[in-house]
Amino acid sequence: MASVSRVLNGLPATEEMVERVQRAVEELGYVPDARARSLKVGRTFQLTLAVADVGNPVYVTMMRAVEEVVSAAGYRLVVTTTGPDVVDEVALVRGMARGYADGLVISPLRVDDDLIKSIRECDVPVVVAGNVPASAGVDTVRANSPKGMLLAVEHLLATGRKRIAFVNGPVDTVPGTARAKGFADAMKANGLRPVAEVEAVDFTFAAGRDAGVELLSGLDIGVRGSGAEARGGRPGAEARGGRLDAVIAANDLLAVGIMHELAARELVVPDDVAVIGMDDSELAEQCFPPLTSVNLGSAERGRRAAELLLARIDDDTRAPRRIVVQPTLSVRKSTP
Repeated sequence: MASVSRVLNGLPATEEMVERVQRAVEELGYVPDARARSLKVGRTFQLTLAVADVGNPVYVTMMRAVEEVVSAAGYRLVVTTTGPDVVDEVALVRGMARGYADGLVISPLRVDDDLIKSIRECDVPVVVAGNVPASAGVDTVRANSPKGMLLAVEHLLATGRKRIAFVNGPVDTVPGTARAKGFADAMKANGLRPVAEVEAVDFTFAAGRDAGVELLSGLDIGVRGSGAEARGGRPGAEARGGRLDAVIAANDLLAVGIMHELAARELVVPDDVAVIGMDDSELAEQCFPPLTSVNLGSAERGRRAAELLLARIDDDTRAPRRIVVQPTLSVRKSTP
């Protein structure tokens, strides 16, 4: 019995014993009872990844990276959606006491004191893929959104675009706060003022289209010769804050929504208006024209978060770690 257990659990055994056990497993069609195993060893061998929206391509990328790491360590990954409400995030963390998973990676859209408290008091290890205060005392992996914004602004300047607008998601969210500050700092560092700033109601395609309507209403579009005005179309109205020749969006879904609204007004990307997104998700390559986007390292963040969680499961006494993943810019056809 002991020898069979060693083989089935991947522990060292002689080649002969491994061969005999595997042959018996095949002949009998044996499948281990996960419930019995969990009761005996005190583990479920399941880990949970909680994100705001499983339909967002950036979370899909993160999920794949987390799954790759934890499956190699013998764990199954369970993915769940928290939605945008911090109350639901808190409920999920507190629900971990039910014992259906051995650890949690959570990417919260909003953070408050109740969420931090629930993470600290959670019965299983928790890693935050996002930004929480250092005083929280938990393992975290986050993107450097401010540096990503600086890359986007400097790229537009290098291509001759200075009349830049910003479309953010809700500013009371973790990414919304970071990207708003990053944009403001990047513009100030380059001696620029934004043509306009719009806050979308969400980080979705539909919200991007609505934000595009708000942005373009009353703005003068900086037609550069091959867009609407060159084809005899109607030029933009008088500007509220100058002519517009570029838009930075807080994520790729918003950016694509804006591009659709530009196309609906017969404006050409990038000839009339250049567009930059953030996240560098699969969507950035799939849209037309392909979207220039700031890569915030979603796959790397997923991998690092999974590694931190496994390390925390093995040793719950070690000091918390705070990891920052640096961004890069993926230049495509939506900018010159």
